[in-house]
Amino acid sequence: MSYDGVGRRAVMRSAAFLTAGVLAVPLLAGCGSDDDGGKPLAGQDIAPAARHEVADGGTLRWAVDAMPQTLNTFQADADAGTTRIAQAVLPAMFRMDARGRPQRDEDYLESARVVATEPKQVVVYRLNQQAVWSDGREIGAADFAAQWRALSGKDSAYWTARNAGYDRVQKVERGANDLEVKVTFARPYADWRSLFSPLYPKDVMGTANSFNDGARTKLKVSAGPFAVQKIDTKGKDVVLARNPRWWGRPAKLSEIVLHEVPRDKRAAALADGSVDVADIDPADASRITAAGARGGPLLQSPAGGRTAARALRSWALAHGTEDEDTDRELRALDEERTSLTADLRRQQALGGIQVRKSLEPAYTQLALNGSGGPLADERVRHAVAHALNRKELAELVLKPLGLPAVPVGSHLALSGQSVYADGSDALGGQDTAQARALLADAGWVPGPAKDKKEKEKNQKKEGKAAGAEGHGAQNSSDGSSDDSSGGGSDDGTYIVGVNDHVEDNKAPARERKDGETGEARDDKDGREQRGPGGEETGAEQLAQDGRRYNDDRFGPGGAPGAYAPEGTAAPGAVSGPLAKDGKPLTLRFVLPTGPGSDTLRKVADRITAMLKKVGITTEVSKVSDESYFRDHIASGQYDLALYSWPASAFPATDARPIYAKPVPAADGSLSVQQNYTRVGTDRIDQLFDQAVATLDEDEQRGLLRKADSRIWAAAGSIPLYQRPQLTAVRKNLANIGAFGFQTPVYEDIGFLKKKS
Repeated sequence: MSYDGVGRRAVMRSAAFLTAGVLAVPLLAGCGSDDDGGKPLAGQDIAPAARHEVADGGTLRWAVDAMPQTLNTFQADADAGTTRIAQAVLPAMFRMDARGRPQRDEDYLESARVVATEPKQVVVYRLNQQAVWSDGREIGAADFAAQWRALSGKDSAYWTARNAGYDRVQKVERGANDLEVKVTFARPYADWRSLFSPLYPKDVMGTANSFNDGARTKLKVSAGPFAVQKIDTKGKDVVLARNPRWWGRPAKLSEIVLHEVPRDKRAAALADGSVDVADIDPADASRITAAGARGGPLLQSPAGGRTAARALRSWALAHGTEDEDTDRELRALDEERTSLTADLRRQQALGGIQVRKSLEPAYTQLALNGSGGPLADERVRHAVAHALNRKELAELVLKPLGLPAVPVGSHLALSGQSVYADGSDALGGQDTAQARALLADAGWVPGPAKDKKEKEKNQKKEGKAAGAEGHGAQNSSDGSSDDSSGGGSDDGTYIVGVNDHVEDNKAPARERKDGETGEARDDKDGREQRGPGGEETGAEQLAQDGRRYNDDRFGPGGAPGAYAPEGTAAPGAVSGPLAKDGKPLTLRFVLPTGPGSDTLRKVADRITAMLKKVGITTEVSKVSDESYFRDHIASGQYDLALYSWPASAFPATDARPIYAKPVPAADGSLSVQQNYTRVGTDRIDQLFDQAVATLDEDEQRGLLRKADSRIWAAAGSIPLYQRPQLTAVRKNLANIGAFGFQTPVYEDIGFLKKKS
């Protein structure tokens, strides 16, 4: 599975990353405030050009990770390629701008608004009168109704990936005329703008058979600037051609060809002209940047190899010793020269390629599995969080790329989105003393004491060994990684792409200690505050039972006996790994291997070192890319893991299953939905339910920020950094590159006109 294609809405809706409704959205026009989440940390980098500067015609070859298995974005095996095709060939009522805010697509929609809230919520869409399907039929209410019925979840014959939102619709009907569509909701739905994007024709959605099979390998009817012309499985190409019935601005390109290229082959494909655009990893980005720099160093000329070969042959002929060994050496020199020549030409060809960079609308997190073992104790999870320097981890990944290295402060949005606010104070930052105190309070102390005589005997032995050998060996389970396999990486993080129900063990609830009761009180923007009299607030609640240990509970280094069993030493200086009841505090850190995981391993190594400072040992388990998610993350076979979620425009809908409290399923297993950390609370669920049902933007923002504070306090996942987006593009291409939040405008992409 690809590291960069699959995301939160993708997993739930279609397994495709950045579907039409993935980013932030205001709910009701005119009811917002200035507290809008700030600006994106990095702007898009697409070499913008006016349409008159772009030539008409040409074929763009765009690298994708894999040939799409389906063209239906609402099926479970849809992927990033499916989404890219849908964006170019199908209607979407709203598309995202550079700040991740939805904008009405005027090519399809003249207006969309809530016209009633009582007794039912009613939304009226007024369609562009020019909007038609490629078969000439007008886009209308019949298409909306067919899609609602298919995705409502009422008919199990439809093999849908999700039905969120559509299950809240009561009916879809024609409005005052053929251009109006009236949607009535059975229950209030704040995220109504997430629906009908993309919109498929009724030919696809009308029956279960056509939904399940009719749009897997072809789309006979479409309604975008491009249409699917051909799918070549042998050549691994999907060809999109101009749609002759398109009523909007004509597409500049004649064709877009999506071509399957593995990540580790993309630099070569760019050099030989197989593709014009490709998402790449940092190693390839550095190579391409060096090749394109004026006066930048290229590979050494192969002339030296040619001279050496001639000299060797001349010497052999002069001395009459030309034999098999000489021929072998000559062949080796010829092969080296040929390889150097090819590399030189390839690097010279890369001089015509440019790296365009931004930040993806996705973030990498450290996941802590709270279902069992040491991490079932929220104090241990908090200790892990306090051991981390998130700023240092962000700089490790982003600073070498020249991108803003700012830790992500929310689980539910990214900077620039309306819901975004830094809620990390609900957990607290790096604090080694606090981490040690929490571990001691949980009973984790330096390893079991030995018998005094045995201890003295061992000390004498260790003294002799030290005199003879110097420093002792390091513990092999400290988590340091010696694997050198795999190449560079986009950021090496594994994107979730499967919605699964797995077995799990519920962590035991704990009773509150005296003085830790009290209800939460929230301020206007959703940040939770401490109540009068010092009572504990909702932002200070921990995972399954809602407890939280605030930072001023323990002083620096702690005090003996104040937080741990009598006789426990103060945790001021941890000299080695910790243990409890004779068992060491060791966490299993699961990582994928192979291409695309290099940066991930660097981050994991840094985290391992940070944890070691507070006495937590890690055992790194490296597994294949294929089994990483399926056999470890989804099934709960890990303690620590790194993977990414994309930011959602509709977190009240999309984030709820990710942070929902696991519940027992009918078969006796534990239903975790997409909460692969197995950490959740009833209060978090309630806040999401309230947020999805309000149509007031300010109220929803506050509810979601409260939910985020609770998620931080639960410490099941620790957001680290926004993922880098590196796109290699031929220099004469305009309006394409690192799009950031924005949906590509496919009709404006093209080759610049040659200057006369």
